[in-house]
Amino acid sequence: MGSFSIWHWLIVLLVVVLIFGTKKLKNVGSDLGSAVKGFKDGMKGGAEGDAPLPPSQQVANKASDANTVDVEAKNKV
Repeated sequence: MGSFSIWHWLIVLLVVVLIFGTKKLKNVGSDLGSAVKGFKDGMKGGAEGDAPLPPSQQVANKASDANTVDVEAKNKV
């Protein structure tokens, strides 16, 4: 009662194919595969000894644009 037989899974697969179509399922599968590959490459690249930058070096320099609002509050005159 707790597990499904092969016939249950075949019916579910048939319904999914009828709803989405084979082309869309192929695209979803390839997108998922490339995402997993990118994740694995990212995890492998981070383990090679690349030390993360300290937070002080991650912050970019202040912009010189007058419309940019900094974290510090401005005094009203």
